[in-house]
Order: sequence, then C-alpha cells, then structure tokens
Amino acid sequence: MKMEVKGDAAKRGALTALGAAGLIWMLAGVAYAETPVGVPDKSFPESVTSTKDGTLYVGSFNEGGVVKIAPGGKPEQLVKPGANGSRSTLGVLADEKSGTLYVCSNDLSGLGVKGPSDAKGSVLKTFDLKTGADKGSFALGEGASLCNDIVVGNDGTAYISDSLAPNIYSLKPGATKLEVWATDPAFAPAKDGVGLDGIAIGADGNIYLTTYIPAKLFRVAVKDGKPGAVTELKPSRALDHADAMRAFGDSFLVIEGAGRLDKVTVKGDEAQIDVIQDGLTEPVSVTQVGNTGWIAEGKLSYIIGPNKGKDPGPFVLKPVSLK
Repeated sequence: MKMEVKGDAAKRGALTALGAAGLIWMLAGVAYAETPVGVPDKSFPESVTSTKDGTLYVGSFNEGGVVKIAPGGKPEQLVKPGANGSRSTLGVLADEKSGTLYVCSNDLSGLGVKGPSDAKGSVLKTFDLKTGADKGSFALGEGASLCNDIVVGNDGTAYISDSLAPNIYSLKPGATKLEVWATDPAFAPAKDGVGLDGIAIGADGNIYLTTYIPAKLFRVAVKDGKPGAVTELKPSRALDHADAMRAFGDSFLVIEGAGRLDKVTVKGDEAQIDVIQDGLTEPVSVTQVGNTGWIAEGKLSYIIGPNKGKDPGPFVLKPVSLK
C-alpha cells in the first residue's frame, strides 16, 4: 500500500497502460519472455493475483472492477466497475478450488478517489472466477475499516486483513457474514499510519502478516483453525513499508513499498530478509506463476500523494525471476 492514511482514510496503489504485448508463455516448464504486461490505461490497479494457467487478475484503485489477462492475451474486464455494489478495488485473490475471486471493496472518497459507485464502507466481495458473476457481499466491522488483502486456507476458510482496525476476519465456506477471527493491539495502526496489510499462510499452517506503517512482520499461531499466540518477528534488517505477502514454498514473497521484492524466511521468531529485486517503482503487489513473480508497480503517489496531477507514465506488471 503506497500511502499514509490519516483519519478515516485508506491506502495504496496501481498500474495501467502499455497493452498486453509481447508475452510468450510455456506453462509446462513455465518459461516466459521477460516482457512487462500492460493493464488498462488510466486505471490505478492495486493488487494482482493469478491462476495456475498463468492468467493474471488485477484490481483498480480508482476505477474499481477486476481485469483478467490470459497468457499472451489482452486485458479483459471480468468484473465490471461497481459490480455487486463494489467501489475501489484493493486486494484480489483467485481461489481455484472454490472457483471464487475474492475482492476487497473500499470507499476511498476520503482520499479524493471517487470510485465507480457511491457504495459506503469496507466490504469483501466474491465473484465467480470464470464468469465474474456476483456470488456474495460481506461487510467488515462497524467504524473505520479497510479491507486490504485475503488468503484462503486448505479448508476453504478465507482470512481478511483490516488496515484501519486491529482485526483479522474469517469467512468460512457457506457463511453469511464475516467473523472477527483474531484481534490484537499490536495490529492497530499507529497515528497517521497503516496497520495490517499483506496476509499469507505459511508451510507450518500459521498465519503471517505485514503492517505497512510502521513496517513489521507478525505470526499468528493456528491450532485446529483457531488463533493462538501473536508474535512480532525480528527481521534481519529493517523493512520499509511492508506491503503484499504471498507464500513461496517454505518462505514468503514480500513487497516493500520502498522498491523491493524480498524473500522472507522465518526461523523461530526471526525473519531472514533477502532481496530478490531492487529498484522497483512504487510496487504494491506480487503473484507467482511458476518461476516468475509478477509485480504490480502502483505509483500511488500520482493519485493520492505528492505527485498527484503529474503523468505517472505507463503501468505494467513486471516479471521477475524467482529462480
């Protein structure tokens, strides 16, 4: 998330433009032409997810909705802006097992981002992964909330991070509303800061999270589906605006808003931070397809930050080797 939240506001970043040219995919061995993939012009996407066939799904911070980009194809509107009462789109997650696309919808008007509708509040929306048809709508808690990102466990339970309240929500298969699964004062955003951001499930079955400002890493122990001890992990070096987090084998991929993609390996209560790629431009999210990480460079400062009104240039999903 590429921004600092004040009052009842919200957060981060985006992509846009170039057209989906020049992409060669061979998914059997997952070999790629290392060519950035463009997304729709004038849209500031905020999060990216993928399916095993290499299709990418991208949400839009300002325009809402979700576009999908099949291997070698052009962006197609899967979820229309404003669909199912949605507004600005932050976290997106494709769950192939259930055929569901999870989408974090938020009212960002407090940041001057109107979005595609007048829907209020922070809501988890679900859509059919193939057709984009509406499946469900689940509001976060009352008061200040910001649905940020999602992860789904082996049993089909979805877990959702809230950047403005110290809560992790859960949505079990067939449930009609979100439950507060875990809450802890350590998750609360600092003054003018942003709380919980990325969320992932580790190889050990525990839940791991980032906070954006200040940048921290946390582990929530999980036993029989219930939360246990919350531990702040000690990183091998300080993180700078810890953002999206995805499981990566027995480690994690973590985006730093300062311009880095990291591999994070947890041993005990310590986290080893190894840089995979530096020099990225306001990155906001990452998804893995085979040996390639696709990174969304959000450039949110051009819509809600000091560069607002300036030309951000094209927005792309940038491929980075994970070998």
